[in-house]
Amino acid sequence: MNRDKNILLLSEVSVWDLIVIGGGATGLGAALDAASRGMKVLLIEKYDFSKGTSSKSTKLIHGGVRYLKNAEFKLVRKALQERYILKKNAPHLVQNKDFIIPIYSWIHFIFYGIGLKLYDAISGKWSFGGTKFLNKKATIEHLNSINTKGLKGGVKYKDGQFDDARFAISLAHTIEIEGGAVLNYMEYLSPKIENKSITGIIALDKIDQKEFHLSSKYIINATGVFSNKLMMSIASKFKIKASRGTHIVVDRSFLDSQNAIMIPKTIDGRVLFVIPWNDKTLIGTTDEESNEIDIDLSTPLKDIDFILENVKHYLFKYPQKKDIKSVFTGLRPLVSNNDNSSTKELSRAHIIHKSGEGIIHVLGGKWTTYRLMGSEAIDYLLRDKILQFGKSTTSSIPLFGFKDDVDFQDPLHVYGTELKRLKTFGSMVSLSNHILISEAMILYAIQVEMAINLEDVLARRIRCLFIDANETIKIAPKVAQIMAKALKKDDTWTAKQLDLFLPLASKYIV
Repeated sequence: MNRDKNILLLSEVSVWDLIVIGGGATGLGAALDAASRGMKVLLIEKYDFSKGTSSKSTKLIHGGVRYLKNAEFKLVRKALQERYILKKNAPHLVQNKDFIIPIYSWIHFIFYGIGLKLYDAISGKWSFGGTKFLNKKATIEHLNSINTKGLKGGVKYKDGQFDDARFAISLAHTIEIEGGAVLNYMEYLSPKIENKSITGIIALDKIDQKEFHLSSKYIINATGVFSNKLMMSIASKFKIKASRGTHIVVDRSFLDSQNAIMIPKTIDGRVLFVIPWNDKTLIGTTDEESNEIDIDLSTPLKDIDFILENVKHYLFKYPQKKDIKSVFTGLRPLVSNNDNSSTKELSRAHIIHKSGEGIIHVLGGKWTTYRLMGSEAIDYLLRDKILQFGKSTTSSIPLFGFKDDVDFQDPLHVYGTELKRLKTFGSMVSLSNHILISEAMILYAIQVEMAINLEDVLARRIRCLFIDANETIKIAPKVAQIMAKALKKDDTWTAKQLDLFLPLASKYIV
């Protein structure tokens, strides 16, 4: 991906077929679907690709076991089908993972067993593998760190795991392969209006502070929790409620297993996951309505306390605040009809709606269904011109880096077929003893993956900030120096990058 080249396109293309506002999962999915049909597509993102919610998920590609109790069978079925497609199209990023529900009451064998057998039945030909019942001994063998007091056994089922930010970057690459253009740090300012009709948008390049007046036949709003700003005439019909999802990352020793734990019920009625991720243990998530809408949201201490309190009943060795390597919080965009429902009660289904101004709004949804949301959005806007551009083909488009025989224990598996190329960019010796980050990975992020600043590299191209925040702060000056040399920047640039990054990184520390 080349940002300078794409900036030139803004002057060369007189009218785009489609402009997508928002570079998270939803926007990337819609842009890829449109580009693959032959539409002239531009995606713009105010910050960096997946900087918001889409890099702060629980790293799961799943049908949603917990939605079964709300009888959301249609949502679960669609998500399970998409889970299969995502793994098929990006086997270097999506892996099949064993999840185990520890059972401490005999009746729960029946309750959760029936639910998961139903999950298997709904998945049908898209199954990742069947549910199995484990006795106490087998459960302990699968989960070395499980609390054995009162343990009866476990129920094991299959679901998917991925790296969200790396998946987003792969999508952005694939959009360009299909003929579209993507730009980070390009901010939507306002609609472009001619003869009282919206004919495009006015956007600001945040790097060079230059305005662009861009014409487009169609516009899609895919800005997640920030959608209310663009919803204008439909604000009275739909409202986006933000649900705060907090996660903590601790040492691998607290799980000490390749298998994940699904805690079936917390004190607020949600589920909680304990998952091996990047040689650490990821634990989350919460579900609290948030009135604060911020791209870099600070994590309330009560969220951390909630996670620690609920997980300690299931682990023989359970983490405390001092053990937390990183903490991060995302905001789920949930669709509300302006009622008083709590975020826990709101569906994770998505809605596609055209406002009076002509903008297509894709609201709600989740990572697992990003592709479906994108194809449905493009079907909606092309409903009278479907013959001109054809039907969606994204269910069979391999994503950038496609490789179906990766070793998921290798942290470099996320590069897929690009791994050989990556190693030509410089030294692969890690700058840290605790996180894998090398000169080659940094230079590749800048030259191939459109990383602009220090945060892009340390948070999303390489997941350092999410893995160990304190260690990331220690190595940040080295990384900034490597970037400055590659970008031919001076010491002033390096100092400014650190001044911007360090306060942000402190939000990931408890």
